[in-house]
Order: sequence, then structure tokens, then C-alpha cells
Amino acid sequence: MKKVLLVVLLLVTGAITLVLMQGKSSQETVNYRLVTVEQGDVESLVSATGTLDAVTTVEVGTQVSGIVHEICVDFNDPVKEGQVIARIDTALLANAVAGAEAQLARSQAELKHAEREFTRTQALHEEYMVSDSEFNSVQYNLDSARASVQATEVDLTRARQNLSYATITSPIDGTVINRAVDVGQTVQASFSSPELFLIAGDLTRMQILVSVDESDIGQIAEGQTARFTVQAYPDNSFSGTVRQLRLQSASEENVVNYTAVVNVNNPEGILLPGMTATVDFLVETATDVLYVANASLRYKPDQETMSAALERKRSERAALPGGSDKPPHSPRGSRKGAADANRGMLWTLNTEGQLEMVPVHLGISDGTNTVVMGRDLEVGIQVVAGVSSSASTASKSSSPFQQQNNQGARRGPPSPGGM
Repeated sequence: MKKVLLVVLLLVTGAITLVLMQGKSSQETVNYRLVTVEQGDVESLVSATGTLDAVTTVEVGTQVSGIVHEICVDFNDPVKEGQVIARIDTALLANAVAGAEAQLARSQAELKHAEREFTRTQALHEEYMVSDSEFNSVQYNLDSARASVQATEVDLTRARQNLSYATITSPIDGTVINRAVDVGQTVQASFSSPELFLIAGDLTRMQILVSVDESDIGQIAEGQTARFTVQAYPDNSFSGTVRQLRLQSASEENVVNYTAVVNVNNPEGILLPGMTATVDFLVETATDVLYVANASLRYKPDQETMSAALERKRSERAALPGGSDKPPHSPRGSRKGAADANRGMLWTLNTEGQLEMVPVHLGISDGTNTVVMGRDLEVGIQVVAGVSSSASTASKSSSPFQQQNNQGARRGPPSPGGM
């Protein structure tokens, strides 16, 4: 019986030891997530949003008050410069013209009477039969009559001009994109002219007013190429050119923005005023270069692993003919590396599964990938983009004998601090 208990105790002790050893090994084993160095084109972009609009947009109003008598155009109608688009009732305006004409006739009659009176009084004054005071009074009446004629002529001109304003015409060639009045509606022209129509110019040439953050405006320049998409055609990409950078800034929620104007050709007429455009300004392009995912440039091993990699690299350099035991550039503690933003570090795995450093020079980035240059780089090299400990997988399994799934990752050796 004692032998049986001893055998059972030994089996239990062995199982516990095996579980502890495998749990410890799981905690120390590291799975590396790898990405590949690829070759192609990379573009540096600045992204922003804006609104499509016609290059020329005119609000058509009225300078006279009255009832809208006739509407000659509707939404989306093409119009030509000088074309009649609406008329206001002219009854009161025509009466004003008639009244001004009558007043002018009266003023002219008074002028003729004053001229005859002046001629008669002047002859008597020369014969000393009329006093100077009386002659001066007649002279004043003549001057007043002449001024009255001029004033009534101005009133008549104004009345006729107001009458002409009752016929509203298009100031440009374009398309009616808004009609704000209907027949029978009364419009009041007071301090500001009421908007009756909104006419857009040639819609085959449009513009985007893009709001650019102050941190990005320095990368935008006139003549720069811009690409954009609109929600109506998500699979289509359109292009344009930066025409203007406006100096006036706008602050919204403590963020300062500037407006960039992008010229756009719209020959098919599918782009409409008011559409929201997502714009990418093409800042710089690198063609046929090596690039890698940005995650690999952000990866840094722990200090112990990094020190081991540095020591191996120094040993390799010292073993070369004429080599030096001076350590290669370290991404930590190096003032020069911290000051030079164009330098970076990639990490690869050697044949033994150990981390090896690859110093690189950085080029432009599109936000996802970055151009990299280095003598140890070539297409197809796999570099570390992150790690995931197998211990997290082991903790999900209650059995120490369950096989773990490591697809998409490569297992490295136990960490330097492991037993």
C-alpha cells in the first residue's frame, strides 16, 4: 500500500512540475508579428475637407419694391446675360414716371415765365425804371426756375430707371440653382436687396473651398495637384489644382484654419454645388522605392534584448578585417539619433530567432507606410512590427498539453531573463 501511495505521489509531483515548467516557458516565449519590406511608389499627402462651388455665383435681387408679376425661369434653367428672368408689377412705378413728367412740364413752364419776366425787368432796369432790389428778385426767380427744371429732370430719370428695374435680367451666363420667389409674392427693397435668384456661372469649371489646418498649410502651395472624392461617387477619384491660398484665417474650437481654393474641371457635370469633398493634397512623391509599414518603425524591444543585439552587432563588426568594436547607432540614449528625425531602426530575426538591428534612413510617409533606405535592406526582408506573448494564449487553455496556434507570427527564443 505504501508503494502505491509513493507512486501516486511521484506522479502528482511530476505533473505539477510539468505544468509549472510549461507555464513558465509560455510566459518567456515571445511571438513576433512580422511585415515585409516592399517596393513601389509612396505619396506624401495632406488631407482636408471642403465644399464644391461654382467659380462665379451671383445673387440676383431687386432694387424696387412691388408684387412679383411674372417668373420667367425655374430651377436648373440655363440663362444668358441680359435674359429676362422675372418682372415686378409696374403700375405704381409707371404712375411715378407720369408724375415726374408732369412736374417737369410745370417746371419748364415756370422757367419760360421767369425768363420772360427777367427780359422785361432787365430792360426797365437799364432805363433806371426798376430798382436794383426788384431786379435782383427777378434774377433769383429765374435761377430758381432753372434749378427746379434740373431737379425734376433728375426725378424723372430716377422714376424711369426704377421702372426699368421692374424687369429683372440675368447679369451673367449660367444656371439658376435657386429661386426664392413666386408669382404674387411681395418683395421689399429696403437697406438690402432681397435675393430672388441664385445663378451659378459655368458649372463645367468649379472650385473647392478647402479648410486646411494651420499645421498643414505650410505644405500647400499654388499650382499643387490635389485629388478628391465625393460621397455621391465613392469609387471615382477626381483631380484639381490649387489656385489660391487665402490669407484670412478662421478659428473654430481653438483650431486655426486657412482656406485653399482648388480649381476643378467638371466637363460631365456630375459634380454639383454644395457637395462635400475629401481632398488629398499631393505634397511629395517617391517612385520605385523600398517602404515598410509604420508599425515596424515604432517597435522597440526591451532594454535587455536591445543590449544583447548591440553586443552581437559589435562582435560581428570587430570580427571583420579592419573592423571596430565601436557599437552601432543605438535608438536609445543617442543625442544625434534623437536630433536626426530622418533616422530610424528596424528589427529582424536571424536564423537562430534572435533580434538583429537594421539602421535605416527615413523618407516620406503616406501615413501608413514610410520610405526606408539602408545598405542591409532589400525587397522581401521581414521585419518585426510587434510582439504577442504566448503566455496569453496559454492562460486561455486549462490543459498544459494543448497545442497553441501561432499563425501570422514567428516564435523567437525565450526572453533573456528566462530560466
